[in-house]
Amino acid sequence: MVPKTLALGIIETWGIPALISAADAAAKTADVRVTTYEKVDAGIVTIYLLGDVASVKTAVEAGGEAARRVGKLLATHVIPRPDPSVFEMVSNGSLAKGVRNRHEPGQRLAGNPGNEERVAGSEASPETPGEDDPIAD
Repeated sequence: MVPKTLALGIIETWGIPALISAADAAAKTADVRVTTYEKVDAGIVTIYLLGDVASVKTAVEAGGEAARRVGKLLATHVIPRPDPSVFEMVSNGSLAKGVRNRHEPGQRLAGNPGNEERVAGSEASPETPGEDDPIAD
């Protein structure tokens, strides 16, 4: 069950620098969780924030202002008390094709067959392709 005070904040920008600036400002301004981001098309990117209603409103305002200073802000929106299915969709990162989720340290990055890169903070060294690795051929 979704807590009654939970809110979903959405900040949409044109370009990654504005989005990163918005996420940084939002996370530093209020007690919110940056859950995921979605790359749409033609440089349009959206970030999703979760937290209590007051915190999300404050974070979205601060994030929108930061995005406006760095690049182009397209839209902001706050949804208080989202339906549980919306909450699950955002928190699980199952929004749409092209969604990027938070990765765990050491997790293999998608689109990196040789696994040369790992998520920051990984203690493990890159794996060398083995016999059971279909990409090693």
